[in-house]
Amino acid sequence: MHMERLATETIIQVFLSVPTVAAAVNLSSTCRRLRHIFTSSKRLLILGQAAETEYGPLDDIVQLVTHNASQPAHIHRHAPLSLALIRSLVKAGQVAVKYEEIYPFKKWKSDFENRRTLTVDERLTLRKALYRLWLFTRAFHNADHHRLLRASASAVYERAALLHNFSTLELAEMLDVHNILRDTISRNICPSNHVIRARVHKRFPDCDHQLLFNPHFQFLPSAPSLFISDYYHSNINAASRFHDKYTPTRTHEPGAEGWGDDITHYYVVEDMLKLDPEQILWLKNNATFKAQVDGYVRSMGDWFENNGETFVQTMQFVLQQRGEDLQDIKIAIENGEMGVALAARKDSVV
Repeated sequence: MHMERLATETIIQVFLSVPTVAAAVNLSSTCRRLRHIFTSSKRLLILGQAAETEYGPLDDIVQLVTHNASQPAHIHRHAPLSLALIRSLVKAGQVAVKYEEIYPFKKWKSDFENRRTLTVDERLTLRKALYRLWLFTRAFHNADHHRLLRASASAVYERAALLHNFSTLELAEMLDVHNILRDTISRNICPSNHVIRARVHKRFPDCDHQLLFNPHFQFLPSAPSLFISDYYHSNINAASRFHDKYTPTRTHEPGAEGWGDDITHYYVVEDMLKLDPEQILWLKNNATFKAQVDGYVRSMGDWFENNGETFVQTMQFVLQQRGEDLQDIKIAIENGEMGVALAARKDSVV
């Protein structure tokens, strides 16, 4: 039977079964009747169900996009569906979906022989954890929470009130995603001196150029610069936007792209973890050079500097109240016993 001859109720069920928002919109464009059904009073129902399937759980996104300073973050909020709300849900969901592809590369960075794609259930778990972590960042990593007040009892209890909404298993999932964000920052956005040295050596193993890691050093002496520039450019095998970052020239020293040794780098990453997942993703894809990242951070304001993230500290406080230990949770995540991707799920259908 031709689809146009189906009952309206049946067509609505077809709309409610599509896997993505784009598929629902595309289906509505196939003929006038489907367009008429889509643009009827069922539009919000159809788009909401498609968004739930593709980007859900929507309830967690609603908590994120409807948060503002007028209400404590731990208070559960309900919002009626509207086109404006759906646009906000889809925007946040698109960010979460991109982390579904990043997660396997970070999770199994060393254990790459066991790397795999996430199952449908694991993707849902990752998105849920990311939205909740994003809400924590939006609520507590801003200009209203500067470093002088971060350890005050009222601030700690306010942050803990949000995390108390989640079970220990859910907190472990959030910490697992937090680790992925940390790795993205420490290796892709703000690499340490050690990482810079390893990457330059990997690209140009036969060159004995000594990297200069002084952050205030911007220019190489003119004579060696010409030689080094010629050597590096002649040995580049593939075009990449990162080649300039690791290639010494007259005006660029790769060592200047390093964010310090282990101790200095640790505090840099702690500061950068106050950025939300969307900001981290944007910097990963668009800020190639240290100066670009530094400029972005400076635009955040004075509150951002020397004011590390508070999620892990708050999670430890909540676990202590429950009689549990953060270190045990970290070990369980590392062993695949807790978190987004569990070892027991690796053989399940993707």
